[in-house]
Amino acid sequence: MTTADEYPRPTARPDPCAVDVRWLDAGQQRDWRAAVVGMTHLLSRLTRDLEAGTGLSMPEYELLVRLSEAPQRRVRMAELAVSVAHSRSRVTHAVARLERSGLVRREPDGVDRRGVVAVMTEAGFARLEAAAPVHVASVRARLVDVLDREQLAHLGEAMRTVLRAEGVPERPPEVLPDSHAHGEPSQEGLRD
Repeated sequence: MTTADEYPRPTARPDPCAVDVRWLDAGQQRDWRAAVVGMTHLLSRLTRDLEAGTGLSMPEYELLVRLSEAPQRRVRMAELAVSVAHSRSRVTHAVARLERSGLVRREPDGVDRRGVVAVMTEAGFARLEAAAPVHVASVRARLVDVLDREQLAHLGEAMRTVLRAEGVPERPPEVLPDSHAHGEPSQEGLRD
């Protein structure tokens, strides 16, 4: 018979300001620095490519993607903030810019009048449809085609592990088929 003492208990997260620091060894330091510099460089280049090719910022593009995937292209503002891992304030400002451009409109939530819903307009969907190929080409050129499938899978799993450790709700995978019957990539949903 097993007892509760035989199962590992969750431990409290370490205090990053604690005096007893476990320093990184040389390999960990090398990998940590590569991760920080690599992610910073990659996101910077993807952002520049997107802005130069479409006129949309990365937060604006990501908001349009989330709206395009939602039923009736509508999402409560609070849920939108969670889905893109930004503060409500940052999402409010980005949605206001999209609204001024006619790509999104805000309206009261029909269920809970205290809430506000962001709704993608037809112009917003058309703008996303035009921007998606530019962004996907950049993502491929700068990440997907640089790594082999195994490296990309390991990177994805590593980032999901980090998100779980931070308590960030994992967005369910909305996986598209690799190809249609004739081997052409799908553009359904305009995913990035």
